Amino acid sequence: MGKLTIDDISDLRAYERERPEFRAKVIDLKKRRRVHVGPVITLVFENRETIRFQIQEMARVEKLISDEAIEGELRAYNPLIPEPGSLSATLFIELTSDAELREWLPRLVDIEFTAELRISTAGDPMVVRCTPDEEHEKLLTSDEITSSVHYIRWDLAPEQAEAFAAAETVRLAFDHAEYRHEIDLTPETRAELLADLRG
Repeated sequence: MGKLTIDDISDLRAYERERPEFRAKVIDLKKRRRVHVGPVITLVFENRETIRFQIQEMARVEKLISDEAIEGELRAYNPLIPEPGSLSATLFIELTSDAELREWLPRLVDIEFTAELRISTAGDPMVVRCTPDEEHEKLLTSDEITSSVHYIRWDLAPEQAEAFAAAETVRLAFDHAEYRHEIDLTPETRAELLADLRG
């Protein structure tokens, strides 16, 4: 899955023409790539199309018209497009009130280190732990409170990717002292992620 270049990003007038159809396509795509785990966490598994949509929408809202501005967005978001053998997700802690923010964000410090893929195989389950995006983590300076958005990835060895393809179930789980929740990935989501793994 190749990274985006400036030629992949439509200028504002061209994007306005394609936006209704492209937006509907990405909304449908994200339905298969969105996973709710427990009461307050949602992950959206990213790919080239979801990231192109993110950049196009940022350029639209912020009226980015120069090549330099678009290149800045590409530098920020291209790392979220998974390489073959990897998966990438945006982790959202979805809170709607000040009371929830005060309750959950201090409790969930380091949550971005604890997302696991649990791949059920004939033998012992394979567990693949996520890795947070290093550049984004540098911006999270507090040990007392976490951010409501994190970028994370999983790097699977070839045998883990093959197990993912053949497994009876693949479970997405959080193993955090304050947040232990898990859910089986649906066949539709697994198919999307297998395409990512295979590039």
